[in-house]
Amino acid sequence: MGFDNRFDDRASGPSHTVCVTGAGGFIASWLVKLLLEKGYTVRGTVRNPDDDAKNAHLKALDGAVERLTLVRADLLDKESLAAAFRGCEGVFHTASPVTDDPEKMIEPAVDGTRNVINAAADVGSVRRVVFTSSIGAVYMDPRRSPNEEVDETCWSDLEYCKNTKNWYCYAKTVAEQAAWELAKQRRLDLVVVNPSLVLGPLLQPAVNASTWHILKYLDGSVQTYADAAQAYVHVRDVADAHARVYEEPGARGRYLCAGRMLHRGEVCRILAKLFPDYPVPSKCKGGAGETNKGCRFSGRQLAELGVGVTPASLCLYDAVTSLQVKGLLPRRAAAVADPSVIS
Repeated sequence: MGFDNRFDDRASGPSHTVCVTGAGGFIASWLVKLLLEKGYTVRGTVRNPDDDAKNAHLKALDGAVERLTLVRADLLDKESLAAAFRGCEGVFHTASPVTDDPEKMIEPAVDGTRNVINAAADVGSVRRVVFTSSIGAVYMDPRRSPNEEVDETCWSDLEYCKNTKNWYCYAKTVAEQAAWELAKQRRLDLVVVNPSLVLGPLLQPAVNASTWHILKYLDGSVQTYADAAQAYVHVRDVADAHARVYEEPGARGRYLCAGRMLHRGEVCRILAKLFPDYPVPSKCKGGAGETNKGCRFSGRQLAELGVGVTPASLCLYDAVTSLQVKGLLPRRAAAVADPSVIS
């Protein structure tokens, strides 16, 4: 189902209701915040709307009292999703499990995504679904040269994901492929955002997987870093990307949302420059050299929509200071006033 001309003329505002699945998550919380700031009425799905410990940060957002409703929904229960989507013009599907157990990751990711697409198509009011996928669905392919630029046409190799037991990338790839296939069958307008590893300030009370990736280098729980490389992106940029592709009538297909590629050693060196009083590792695991260069991700399509890329050093700085504010790290003074100058 394509957009009609009414969509081209619409502006965000209280009369426009959208739904965000997994509203209490890291990316989703920032997306809810942004949508409220832009004037949308937001319906957020959560496991338990009455759990104040998990939902207080959402209820405290500006505009939440007037324009945010939290509703109970389960990704494996299509009817609960349909009830949440009814009357919404847009759906942002951000909810996704992150676990090392393939059985607990693949089924909710794939079946849950199918349920979201079917529910959105069934209710009739939804004119666009924005799905949060991952660069994990894009770059996992041993045949790809390290010097080759990865763009929206690239897909991860499922056999390679299975052979390397990378169940997160496998689940994300299968779930996104299922979303595209089913959206075509149901004639539903689908746009996908593929973020890299997301960092920045936490709104939610718990530490999410991508933030733990940084926390472990600061709290003394690890003494070395892996010979691995990853691209980093700020959570505000990811939220902005979701809103932009939803609001742009001409948005189509996939949009990579990835910042600078950094080796884990570079990450640790930046952290040590920013916060020298933490026990940041200085050696590669197993005595290996830093041989993994990662790959280059294209950011042209999102740049054309006006989405910026925050420097990796600021992504790291904001993540650390947020952990300090929440009492998840002991406070240590930063070594620089402007973290963006660190490279």
